[in-house]
Amino acid sequence: MLINETYTDIKTSYGTSMRVFIYHPVLPGYPKAKFPGVLVYSEIYQVTGPVARLAKQIAGQGFIVAAPSVYHNFESWEALPYDGPGTDKGNDYKIEKPLESYDEDATLTIDYLTSLPTCNGKIGATGMCLGGHLAFRAAFDRRVKAAVCFFGTDIHSATLGKGKHDDTLKRATEIKGELLMIFGTLDPHVPLEGRDLIRKTLYEAGVFFSFWEVAGAQHAFVRDENSKGRYDPAVTKLGLEMLYEMFNRALKLDLGDHDGEVTKVDNVC
Repeated sequence: MLINETYTDIKTSYGTSMRVFIYHPVLPGYPKAKFPGVLVYSEIYQVTGPVARLAKQIAGQGFIVAAPSVYHNFESWEALPYDGPGTDKGNDYKIEKPLESYDEDATLTIDYLTSLPTCNGKIGATGMCLGGHLAFRAAFDRRVKAAVCFFGTDIHSATLGKGKHDDTLKRATEIKGELLMIFGTLDPHVPLEGRDLIRKTLYEAGVFFSFWEVAGAQHAFVRDENSKGRYDPAVTKLGLEMLYEMFNRALKLDLGDHDGEVTKVDNVC
């Protein structure tokens, strides 16, 4: 599927404009075709080449992708470099940005997507590292029907945002859409204890979710540039296939309302 690449600058209540990169699928001859919208959140480096390529892959499957530049509070829209100073900046901004600003970014981006005449009104969210955490928080919005969180940095430690009053796990009961959590077992940013806490919290909150722990995979295995030897294209492909299955089912089909019935499974071989 063809893709049209543009951007929009959205005013925020923090006196700044947030640049959102838009990757829109195109079907020649069908100008009124409608597609679901998907937020693609970046790592701590803003919208880098790997994030843009991920966004384009998803858009090419028939989704209007919006990739927000979340550090508008401190920087312009340009990506931070994958080096020491860029990493230090990104990590500092991550905990200096107010949690409320992250949430406003999500609301504004979803508002923009749903305002498009080519959007069917159904929204998904995904992202890697910091972006995995932000996709989780985006799912607090009832318009988000599915979210895929790669790595979900800091979800378990509740350390995101200024003042570190991160309430992400405490708000898990607000997630009404479907959730997919993807982690590597060798990710030091989300160790076993953290993954166990996230999984336990989601079960207790009644969230409809899947949880995939990839044996031997490291942090940021999706990033295909400056990955420090962690990029795993085969595992990334599997993760994207799971994402497409969920997004195609939850965002493209009209499932109607859930009937409230509990699925009973026969104990047969």
